[in-house]
Amino acid sequence: MYLSRAVKDAGHQMEALCLPDPLWLKKISVYDPDVITWSVMTGNHTPIFDLNKLLKTKFDFISIMGGPHVTFVPDCVTDPSIDALCIGEGEGAIVELLDTLERGEDWRGIQNIAYCDDGETIVKNPLRPLIKDLDTLGIPDRSVIYDAQPLYRDSGRKVIVTQRGCPMLCSFCFHHAWKKKVYGARNNDYVRKCSVDHVIAEVNSIREQYPLDFVHFLDDIFNIDSKWLEEFCERWPKEVGLPFDVILMANMTKEVHIEQLKAAGCIYARIAFEAANDYIRNTIYRKNTGRQQLIDSASWIKKHGIRLGSLNMLGAPGGTLEDDFETVRLNIECEVDHPLCSIVQPYPEFELNEITEGLGIAVADYENFPANFNREATIFVDDKQAIENLHKWFPILVRFPWLMPVAKKTLRFRGLRYPLLWSYMLFSEWLVTEQNRLYNHSRGKRGVAQWTWVDFSVRVVKKGVVRMVGLVGAKVVHRMATRLQMGDERVVAHMD
Repeated sequence: MYLSRAVKDAGHQMEALCLPDPLWLKKISVYDPDVITWSVMTGNHTPIFDLNKLLKTKFDFISIMGGPHVTFVPDCVTDPSIDALCIGEGEGAIVELLDTLERGEDWRGIQNIAYCDDGETIVKNPLRPLIKDLDTLGIPDRSVIYDAQPLYRDSGRKVIVTQRGCPMLCSFCFHHAWKKKVYGARNNDYVRKCSVDHVIAEVNSIREQYPLDFVHFLDDIFNIDSKWLEEFCERWPKEVGLPFDVILMANMTKEVHIEQLKAAGCIYARIAFEAANDYIRNTIYRKNTGRQQLIDSASWIKKHGIRLGSLNMLGAPGGTLEDDFETVRLNIECEVDHPLCSIVQPYPEFELNEITEGLGIAVADYENFPANFNREATIFVDDKQAIENLHKWFPILVRFPWLMPVAKKTLRFRGLRYPLLWSYMLFSEWLVTEQNRLYNHSRGKRGVAQWTWVDFSVRVVKKGVVRMVGLVGAKVVHRMATRLQMGDERVVAHMD
């Protein structure tokens, strides 16, 4: 959305295409793009590279990849079907690229761009400075996504990001690697936040054009600036008045923050527990957060009537299954309403990856990296199957601790992974239904459609249809890509 705003403000055109789409090739042919861009994360990089290679056999365009995977693993640009990479922030680079192409000039000297003309030598151009004032980027162009996928447009819940950067050095997060290894920046330059004026203007512009009942703030740390938070909480109920949710950092949270958020209309707040074990949380994960800070933050959220969510990770390098059960028990102690859990994934260039390499349990091949970080453990840890099964049990156990003896007896049965996965997915939908009930009530919506079991049933059916369409569409696209590269040993092995 931010890229589209920059591109359109510079006088160019941009459209998005969401796959699967039965008419995707026809739409590309009709639009006839000069440039096709992709945002790539580790795990979804392989199918994206395959798709790009397929399109290169059918259309004439410049392909440019951006996002965390290519920023940290630029070797992929040696693939002859990938013309260029964008390293780091992309608004300035994409506009300069389009301007240069329009003038018929060579684009290879543009800052933030990496390329490889001979299949071996990677050229990485210098980076332009980080964007200092986020307000200058304008309001993100939501139409580029909403026109491509009405599912997002028609939803009353919209995602907003008010911040770039994070001051923390968590070993499992891209921020420390982006800040240190890519930009070599200090926190003062790296951590930036939109003004409250800009945030309110963005929300009201969304409300003028699209359905909007609830705002999901996706900032890594919403309470990173106490002065900003105070202004936001004072103005939001007067100038916007919509319910919202946030992510908070426990070692920065004060009870006054919770009081302000409650008064402003916050109905759901998430705290990153990550792990109950102090060594894992602070030495391995680099969270710099005390257990009492987690308990205090959680208790303040519960005290002031805000739904409490937690973020947790299982399968830490050097950890044990008992450490993971300790994390379950911490969530139970704090009476977490909405426990969220993932399995440790050591992404490239993250400090956590270096830790796993030092222990000899690192991911062997990024080509086999999973797209879903909540499905399986990628590092070679003890009790791998037990950790994966505990992950599926996690939210259920936090809410129903009496099931603990049953769960412990099922952890090492591989045959239960799919029944447990289905139970996990259904219970996750139930947790979201509970959240929906909160914000529906906060907006005075109490019709039949908002009844808990009706809402839950509709959500499950819709999700089921979307997943089925996605599965079928992905198989069709995969077959097309496979035909193109039957000699690729990786593809053949995957088919086997």
